[in-house]
Amino acid sequence: MRSPTTAEKPRIPWARPSLVGREREYVVDALDSTWISGGPYVERLERELPARMGARHGVAVNNGTTALQLALMAVGIGPGDQVIVPGFTFVAAANMVLAVGATPVQADVDPDTWLLDPESFRAAITPATRAVIPVHLYGNVADMDAIGGIARDHGMFVIEDAAEAAFSTHRGRCAGTLGTIGTLSFQATKTLATGEGGMVLTEDAELDRRMRLLRDHGMRRGRRYWHDVVGYNFRLTNLQAAVGCAQIEQIEGLCRERRRVHETYRRCLADDPRFRPQRFADEVSPVLWTFGVRLLPRADLPARDVVMARLLERGIETRPGFHALSDMPPYAGPSLPVASQVSRNVILLPAYPALDDATIAFICEAFTSTLAPSG
Repeated sequence: MRSPTTAEKPRIPWARPSLVGREREYVVDALDSTWISGGPYVERLERELPARMGARHGVAVNNGTTALQLALMAVGIGPGDQVIVPGFTFVAAANMVLAVGATPVQADVDPDTWLLDPESFRAAITPATRAVIPVHLYGNVADMDAIGGIARDHGMFVIEDAAEAAFSTHRGRCAGTLGTIGTLSFQATKTLATGEGGMVLTEDAELDRRMRLLRDHGMRRGRRYWHDVVGYNFRLTNLQAAVGCAQIEQIEGLCRERRRVHETYRRCLADDPRFRPQRFADEVSPVLWTFGVRLLPRADLPARDVVMARLLERGIETRPGFHALSDMPPYAGPSLPVASQVSRNVILLPAYPALDDATIAFICEAFTSTLAPSG
């Protein structure tokens, strides 16, 4: 990407998929084969992606949200059960807990990593708690040592939402392979992008069997139109899987470039008292989804929305952090202090492989200059 100048007012999108491999070739092959629903690319994706991530089983689905629903159903979560979710997260985790008839219980997040706080998680546990969903936000990975230990002590399932952290690692293991079940998203902005799509990862052969049954209307394999349980249509198409297979072939390069983007941002935005980038623990090696910064509560700083508007004037698209669940009507309740504070002050900067270092430097200069008071 050519380095922009301020005078050009370039349009730097917040996200852009990297479709630079054999995506077109494989999609045309799928079309020519007439296998446009299920097909061999789905089977290939289910073999190759879990193997790359260190998981034994992978069930491809139509998006990351249904991946969460399928995971919850597979472990038997339902009415009367409680599932703990972070109060600062994309809403899908809480929505899918409700979708299976269970109750989402919010726990607060760490003020620096913005991820589920283990002690808040522990405090939220009741006799009805059966699972926890640590959400790995923006490429970061939650404290799975602490969360996993607490869950084991209470006999709980750990369902990782790794939609934004595919190929990020915690002590050398991929996010999504650290709990009972892990879920991935292949939405267009993600590291592995098929437009829409997702996958559920597990080491448990029985959970894999159950999820495959539920994914396909509850229909027994080998006995067509015989349904053992109530199931759903969560299937991924062969066309989407074809794109995914092409992406897997270049995944090492895509991850390397996302790590470069992360490191460049860290250098450019270090040691500024006006804001704080999201913190990553030493044991986490992130593959960035987006680069998040939190404006600190200072009277001399403009509001977050003002900063975002100023960046857009310079051609840089940004996003706000997710709203705290407790601030929104479906989940309104007592405010979690850290989740509410973080949600109001986080700005998400562009982060994808096509950004060269000069463009990132331009974004960083524009960002820091927008923090000057109006006047």
